Amino acid sequence: MALTRDFKETVAARVQSDPAFAQALLDEAITLFINDEPETAKPILRDLVNATIGFESLAEEIHKPAKSLHRMLSASGNPTMSNLSAIFAAIKRALNVEVHTRVVMA
Repeated sequence: MALTRDFKETVAARVQSDPAFAQALLDEAITLFINDEPETAKPILRDLVNATIGFESLAEEIHKPAKSLHRMLSASGNPTMSNLSAIFAAIKRALNVEVHTRVVMA
């Protein structure tokens, strides 16, 4: 069965229409980074950026080139903690939410 709508469009629409979903994605991305799962966290964070403020606005807000932000959140990207912190803070402001994380004990 063929998909009728692009997955990224679906996520973006849901983020825009469902604040609880947007909050859950942000919480999950942060939790994944904290729990040493950046490969899973980066695509979620990239989808959140696209669905909220966009890379161009994010670049202006945190004073980093948009191209660098795209690279940071790519599969092979390696964002610094200061860049991640700035990205999370910008998304948090855009969504006007608090952050809720959980630490998974190994």
